[in-house]
Amino acid sequence: MIWEQLLSLKRFGDTHKRLRKEQDETRLGFEVDYDRIIFSSEFRSLQDKTQVVPLSKTDFVHTRLTHSLEVSVVGRSIGRKVGQKLLEKHPHLRDVHGYQINDFGAIVAAAALAHDIGNPPFGHSGEKAIGEFFKTGEGRYFEDHLTKKQYEDLCSFEGNANGFKILTESRQGRIGGLRLSYATLGAFTKYPKESLPKKPSKHIADKKYGFFQSEKDLFEDVARELGLEKRGADGDVRYCRHPLAYLVEAADDICYTIIDFEDGINLGLIQEEFALEYLINLVRDSIQTKTYNALRSTQDRLSYLRALAINTLINEVVEVFMAHENSILSGEFSKALMDYSKYEAQINDIITLSIKNVYQSSEVIDKEIIGYKVINELLGIFTTSVINNIKGELSNFDKLILKLLEPQVDLDTDHIYNSLLSVCFYVSKMSDSNAMLSYQKLKGNHL
Repeated sequence: MIWEQLLSLKRFGDTHKRLRKEQDETRLGFEVDYDRIIFSSEFRSLQDKTQVVPLSKTDFVHTRLTHSLEVSVVGRSIGRKVGQKLLEKHPHLRDVHGYQINDFGAIVAAAALAHDIGNPPFGHSGEKAIGEFFKTGEGRYFEDHLTKKQYEDLCSFEGNANGFKILTESRQGRIGGLRLSYATLGAFTKYPKESLPKKPSKHIADKKYGFFQSEKDLFEDVARELGLEKRGADGDVRYCRHPLAYLVEAADDICYTIIDFEDGINLGLIQEEFALEYLINLVRDSIQTKTYNALRSTQDRLSYLRALAINTLINEVVEVFMAHENSILSGEFSKALMDYSKYEAQINDIITLSIKNVYQSSEVIDKEIIGYKVINELLGIFTTSVINNIKGELSNFDKLILKLLEPQVDLDTDHIYNSLLSVCFYVSKMSDSNAMLSYQKLKGNHL
């Protein structure tokens, strides 16, 4: 893979090539990507979607929105630092093609901003609830009506693939979705493969999947334009990662490691004295003891340590990326950048404590159970009406449900996969509160 292709400014539907040196410097194409994402309704809904603690009413606990903004800021810093080093190493990118340091930061920032845009309500339990509806619940009925890959899309419903769908799906008046640059779409796609085969290797790019069957042709067009190396065999669609996807992943890893831990402290799920010691171990080489000891509040101490920790890990990620640039470009780099951190022991200590005290806390578990129930009920009602429509056996209740779904759900009776996926798509775009409200209405508990 070569950087000249990987930094493509092409957008869906383009009939001419976009050249970097011809770009308007006051409104660069990669920065337009960021703007389109942040003004989208799907991004806005992240303000009411779970990061760690579902349905939290505490103002200092992160939602998907605040998490995404923070990941984007970290990603921009990483991208700019990497961009500076890449232009020093490959000056023709600047001198011949016109690329600048901030281009790399803008691509990573936009992709990082969108990295959770496909997550359904109630966090990762929402993904699992959708998948289990089809794998072990009422949705098993559809297995014989779909191809294996279509059915796997539903059984292993994946927020990353759903995000790619949100960013690219055409609908009336919005052909090509948000029409982001292909460079940003490539950096967004951490898992450039379809749902089957599952985990064909231990390569990080094969851990999950990044697009549904409905977007397979579009992703292949993106991959060809970017020059992504093909890895799949025997008709399977699998590619090497876009190198900047590693930076998006690293920004996310840094933020959830440090900031989810911070949320646990603020919620009282992790004892302050115990937790601060974990963070101090991570930044022991850069902490200014006099400055730290002068801080009096928990939040000030946390803010100081968080800033040091994030800066420390940003600089390390840049070093790791540049040290392995050649193997990343060849597709041979098979782990996450953070897996090479010299602070691995400290990071693992923090993650272990977060899992025990935060992710597995009774507050989180109780609300995830509610999420399972809500999503299962919504899918049951919606898919029943879709199937009855296909069978021509609509009840009056089904007709009312279809009127509710009709503006956003594909009700084409000849394509059951598209209909089912669009139902999941409809549910996935709900905020936590909207999903709860829809559930209460359909159960007759709210007027």
